[in-house]
Amino acid sequence: MAAPAATAGGGGVTRELKALTSMRGLAAWAVVLFHVRLSIAGLPPAAEALLSKGYLAVDFFFLLSGFVIWLSASDMLRAGGLSALPRFLQRRAARIWPLHLFMLAVAALLSLALLATGRQSQQFAWAELPLHLLLLQNWGFTDALRWNDPAWSISCELGAYLLFPVLVLSVDWRRTPSAVIVLAVLLLLGLLHMGYQLQGASSLGEAIPRLGMLRCLLEFAAGTGVGALWLRWQSRWLHAALGSTFLGVGLLACAGSGLLPETLALPAGLAALLLTLALSAGRAGNVLECAPLHYLGEISYATYLGHFLLWFAFKLVLVGPSGMIGGALLALYLLLVLVSSVALYHLVERPAQRWANRLALPRLRAAAV
Repeated sequence: MAAPAATAGGGGVTRELKALTSMRGLAAWAVVLFHVRLSIAGLPPAAEALLSKGYLAVDFFFLLSGFVIWLSASDMLRAGGLSALPRFLQRRAARIWPLHLFMLAVAALLSLALLATGRQSQQFAWAELPLHLLLLQNWGFTDALRWNDPAWSISCELGAYLLFPVLVLSVDWRRTPSAVIVLAVLLLLGLLHMGYQLQGASSLGEAIPRLGMLRCLLEFAAGTGVGALWLRWQSRWLHAALGSTFLGVGLLACAGSGLLPETLALPAGLAALLLTLALSAGRAGNVLECAPLHYLGEISYATYLGHFLLWFAFKLVLVGPSGMIGGALLALYLLLVLVSSVALYHLVERPAQRWANRLALPRLRAAAV
């Protein structure tokens, strides 16, 4: 999960789609609850079943990332060609790497503390640490999620960032008919379903070390198509929003009821709902644009990358042998996630991002493409 602030450009103007930023925050908290659900004592089965689908928030992140980055960077790369590439990659690296490295340092301290007290955990495989430092851990080199588990998705996002300039220079959605873009998005997500079928996986959360990259690249690419549709349909947003809402809700209902496979219906349903959210952004009365939800979206990357190791430490210190927690401890943990997210965002993520973006880069001279 590393979508930037949900901004979109059109006619040389860039504005934030606050509703998408807020949804990013809600999706990050869905991942938090997904990771703690099995430790909540007395959780009703229906609630556990709902929280168990929190991993699908990552699919929304991938779609959103493609949406935002296509809208904010495609024109720059298309106009600047090779000369624009270093700046694009610098901004992407500044977005994802600093906080990731900080959390790896926290993980290393946790591992050393365990070793110092005569304990060790398979979570911290020191031989794999170089891969995690380079964000290559989910490129087929490992067989399990280790160190900071949620970072698998930004490892895949790095692959998407590196391939994005190729996509921009190969496909110009601006000159592609809308019907063809819709078909292309459906084809990309159909290929994702086929990939999971070939690997014998029926859930998008299965076999992440093996299938996570495929999941990211195809959903990211589909997100760029959704961004192109938003750009051309925003002036007649109501009919488009009604259509995408009907399609999205229908596909999610089919997946939830088992009428369609999750790996086929869920990504397409989320893509349709992403379009709905984007089309409705900025409209009067949109509750997703309230200040508290928007702030949760701004700190969502810190929430996403920080909560897992906090949960690991929380269990070591406060959770008994049963591994279960009641309402009071759950509330304490969630409060700690919120407070740590605020601290990580303001003290680590943003300062480091500004510093990295100010670094001077060598100029590349190339003809505009």
